Amino acid sequence: MATITTDAATAVVFDLRPAARRLARLVEGVHDGWLDAATPCEEFTVRDLLGHLHGLSAVLSDAAAKRVRTGTAAGAGACVLSGDWRRELPRRIAELADCWHRHEAWEGAAVVDGTTLPAGVVAQISLGELVLHGWDLARATGQAFHCDKPSLQVVYALLAPEADNPARAPMFAPVVDVPYGSPFLDRVVGLGGRDPGWSPRACGPKGDEGGEGGEGGEGVPGSEGRTG
Repeated sequence: MATITTDAATAVVFDLRPAARRLARLVEGVHDGWLDAATPCEEFTVRDLLGHLHGLSAVLSDAAAKRVRTGTAAGAGACVLSGDWRRELPRRIAELADCWHRHEAWEGAAVVDGTTLPAGVVAQISLGELVLHGWDLARATGQAFHCDKPSLQVVYALLAPEADNPARAPMFAPVVDVPYGSPFLDRVVGLGGRDPGWSPRACGPKGDEGGEGGEGGEGVPGSEGRTG
């Protein structure tokens, strides 16, 4: 797996805070009526994705802080959303970015779910989760998604060398090929195992038919946030 490294052990190589702020705003924009909507991650509804982010933020924050923990936050439903998730989840996401903004987080190794990796790799994974799941949430809820180029470059550097590696599963789905000349965001999304052309199903929450979409509405969102 490719790693962005530095000769100065205490240098913060890249900043996760722009991606964290972007994801936090998307979380705050989710309506209750969207929680059972589908997402680009087939195994996740919006509710599942938010729960996944809640647990994953804690796991990756602990890795940055060199706190060893047991268990996993990787599966759907691994974390149940609290009633105050609109405030709690953005707080956890901000804490994750802040943990990686401390110089000591980049030193040596970090442990994620019992696996020891170079700290720089775990930082890349953390940023990748913020960017890719931010795109997932935006696309699933019809919100606009924009990503700064430096963040995309870091995620691309993580994913591109592993594109043909079967060992990338189960962390990432198989690469989705995109047409030549596609926007950089679409290329990164495809490397992350997402179809850049994905849009919400034209139905209501699971089991219901005929839900009405539209940005800002309470039904299943439309595809207003598409950036491709």
